[in-house]
Amino acid sequence: MIDIAREYHVALPAWIDDELADVPAAVPSREDRMRLVHRLADRNWREGNGGPFAALVAERASGRIVSVGVNVVLSSGVSSAHAEVVALGLAQMATGSWDLGGDGLPSHELVVNWRPCVQCYGATMWSGVRGLVVAGQGPELEEITTFDEGPLGSDWAEQFETRGIEVVGDVLRDEALAVFRNYRKAVDESDEVVVYNARGGTE
Repeated sequence: MIDIAREYHVALPAWIDDELADVPAAVPSREDRMRLVHRLADRNWREGNGGPFAALVAERASGRIVSVGVNVVLSSGVSSAHAEVVALGLAQMATGSWDLGGDGLPSHELVVNWRPCVQCYGATMWSGVRGLVVAGQGPELEEITTFDEGPLGSDWAEQFETRGIEVVGDVLRDEALAVFRNYRKAVDESDEVVVYNARGGTE
């Protein structure tokens, strides 16, 4: 019998507890929910867990926070452990359902500090959320951070809307860009801040 890995582990970093200590169970304002996401994203890269990205899942009507996620690619060693994937997975564990739009569940939305990359685009679409709230959607993230977000089509938001997922954009956009610029400054000044991307070509 071949010797193969049978599981992998992805978890939130311990410092999340400190950041959530003063956060109420429900955060009714979308702007306040995005402020929390920006705060988590900024601390995340400084702690060395992964890129400057964070997300949360909330009940749309009440603002109750169901889960939060940060990018833990570096700390977990798992390339798919992006903030959106972590937040969505933890929300599904919390609700006991792989479908966050399933019968008997309130309508949920994903709040993230920029338009999802190609991986998280699919993860969001199939998660069951009924809303996606982003801080921005232009080329600035890639231009500032040098992350490769993948070939997302220009009709990405329309495709969500067609599937019953409302897209709300430009929520605290400038604050998101400030986090990215701080990250880029650290990348330029230190070899210890890692930008991970897909292969640039074939071998």
